[in-house]
Amino acid sequence: MTAILALEDGKIFKGESFGSSGEKFGEVVFNTSMTGYQEILTDPSYKGQIVTMTYPLIGNYGVNDEDVESHKPFVEGFVVKEYSKIFSNWRSKKSLGDYLKDNGILGIEGIDTRSLTLHIRQAGALKAVLSTTDTDQASLVRKAKDSSGLLGIDLVKTVSCSKKYE
Repeated sequence: MTAILALEDGKIFKGESFGSSGEKFGEVVFNTSMTGYQEILTDPSYKGQIVTMTYPLIGNYGVNDEDVESHKPFVEGFVVKEYSKIFSNWRSKKSLGDYLKDNGILGIEGIDTRSLTLHIRQAGALKAVLSTTDTDQASLVRKAKDSSGLLGIDLVKTVSCSKKYE
C-alpha cells in the first residue's frame, strides 16, 4: 500500500506503508541511532512526532518484551529507508511491522531518508502528515499546514503514569 509523508513546506515523500494504515500528524524529526528502534518507539519524549531513522535498514532483529522504555509506543509515525520483513533474534517475539500495526502506528519505507534528514536540518522543525488514505498531495500539504503542531500542548500529562509502579 502506498504511503505519503507531506511536510508543511510542500515537500512530499512517497513510499510503501508497513504497520498500521490511516493518517497521523506530527512534527517530523530524525534519529541517528544504528540500533535501538524499539527503545525509540517507546520513548515518551517522541510523543507527537514522526521519527525518521537515518540508519538504512530497520527491523532486522524484531521486537521483544524486554527492550521497551515505557508501557507503550508514543511516536505518531515511523520513517525508514528499508524495512526488514525478516527478523532474527533469540528474544524477538514479533516483527516490527506487526508491532506497529498492533499499536496503531503508521510506518513508511522506501523513501530517501538522507534527503529528508538534510531537509529537516536546513528547514528546522516542520509539521507533517503521514497518510495511507489520502493520496492528493495538495490536500496533504494543506492538512500538514493546518495541523496543530506541538506549540502550547502539554504532552507530559499524556505520557505520564497515572499511578506509581515498581
